[in-house]
Amino acid sequence: MSKQNCLVANDWVCGEYVRSRSQELIDATVQHVGITAAAVAIGVAVAFPLALLARRGRAFEAPILGLTTVLYSVPSLAMFSLLLPVFGLSASLVVTGLVLYSLTILVRNILAGLQAVPEDAREAARGMGYGPVRLLWEVELPLALPAMLAGVRIATVSTVALTTVGAIVNYGGLGTLILDGLRSTFKAQVLTASVLCVLLAVAADLLLLGLQRLLTPWTRTPRTSRIRRRPAAEKVTEPA
Repeated sequence: MSKQNCLVANDWVCGEYVRSRSQELIDATVQHVGITAAAVAIGVAVAFPLALLARRGRAFEAPILGLTTVLYSVPSLAMFSLLLPVFGLSASLVVTGLVLYSLTILVRNILAGLQAVPEDAREAARGMGYGPVRLLWEVELPLALPAMLAGVRIATVSTVALTTVGAIVNYGGLGTLILDGLRSTFKAQVLTASVLCVLLAVAADLLLLGLQRLLTPWTRTPRTSRIRRRPAAEKVTEPA
C-alpha cells in the first residue's frame, strides 16, 4: 500500500496525514502548550501565597491541604460542569479547572521546601539583621527552590495530560484531535495526536529539569577524582 493511500486504508501510521494536516497539528499543539503554560503559571502564583499561609501553623495547614486535595479528587467532567456557569464554553474554563487541579501538587511541594530550610540558616540571617521579607527572598526561597521546581515539573507533566480533557468543551489542544479521531475512528489522527502529547510532556519535563539544574547548581553531585593507589599488600618486584 503506498503512502498516499494510507489515509484511504485508515492506517495507524500515516505520513500523508502528518503532511496534509500539518497546520491543524501545529494549531492544536500551540493551543495545548498555551493552555498548559497558563494553567501552571497561574497555579504557581496562587499556590505560593497559600503555602506561605499554610506554614504559619496547623490551623492553616490542615484546611488548605485538605481543600486542595478535595479539589484534585473532583472528576474533570464534574469540575468543568461546576465552572461552566461562570466561564462558559471558553479556554478560561479549562485553564481554571487545570489551575485547581495543580494546587495540591504545587502547594505541598512549596510548603515542603520551605519547611525543609534549616533553622540554623534562619537564625543566622536574623542575626545579620534580615527582616521577614528579606529572609524569605534571599535565604528561604533559594534553599527551597529544588523542592519547588520539582513540584512545578510534576504539575506541568500532569497538566499536559489533563489538558486533553478540555476536548469535551472543544478547548483541549491535541485532546480535541484525539476525541474527534475516536469519534470518526480516524486511526492516524488518534495516534499522531497522542504521540505529540507524550512528546510535549517529555519535552516539558526535560526543559524544566535543565532549568532546575541551572538555577540550583549546588544540588549537583560533584565528581570526585579517583586516585589509584597500589594496594598495601602488593609488593614491587625488583628486576634481577
